Amino acid sequence: MPMQAAQKSICVFCGARAGTLPAYTQAAQAMGKAVADSGWRLVYGAGDVGLMGEVARAAMAAGAPCLGVIPTHLMALEVGKRDLTQFIITENMHERKKVMFMNSDAIVVLPGGAGSLDEFFEVLTWAQLGLHSKPIFLLNTEDYWQPLLVLMDHIIAQGFASASMRDLFAVVDSVTALTPALTAAMA
Repeated sequence: MPMQAAQKSICVFCGARAGTLPAYTQAAQAMGKAVADSGWRLVYGAGDVGLMGEVARAAMAAGAPCLGVIPTHLMALEVGKRDLTQFIITENMHERKKVMFMNSDAIVVLPGGAGSLDEFFEVLTWAQLGLHSKPIFLLNTEDYWQPLLVLMDHIIAQGFASASMRDLFAVVDSVTALTPALTAAMA
C-alpha cells in the first residue's frame, strides 16, 4: 500500500479583534473553510474572539482539525476556545509563538494588530537568518498590508535589509488565490 502523506498544518496569525471592514471577517471565515476543504489542520492562537474566532469556527464547521495555543494570561481576554481538537496553554507569548511555529508547515498572516505584526516579523526574521524555510503569506484583504509593504520597501531602500527580504514572503489578495499558492509552496 502506498504511504499516506502527512496532513499539512497551516499556522494562521490574525487579530483578536474583527477590525472595521466586514471583508476582514469574510476573509477569516473563507480562510477557515479553505483549511478544511484542503484537508489541512489549523494552528492558531486559540482565541474565540475577533478574526481568530472566525477562522477557527469556520475551520471546525467545515471539519478541519484545530490546534489552539494560548498563554495563561490571555485565557480570559481572548476567550480560550476549549472545544478544539487540541488545546495547549503556554506560560507566555514566546512559548505560544514557538509551539504554533513548530506545529505548522506554512504561515498565513491575516489582518491584525501589534500581536500579528510581532508574529509576522518573528517568523520573517527567522527566515532571514536561515532558521527555517517555511512559506509565509500575507493575506492582503482590502489592501490591509499595503502600508507594511511600503515600510518594507523603505527598509530595503535605506540599506537596513537586502532586497531578498521581499522573497521570504508572498502577498496574496484573496483566499481564492492563497489556497493554490499554499498548496504549491508546501509541495
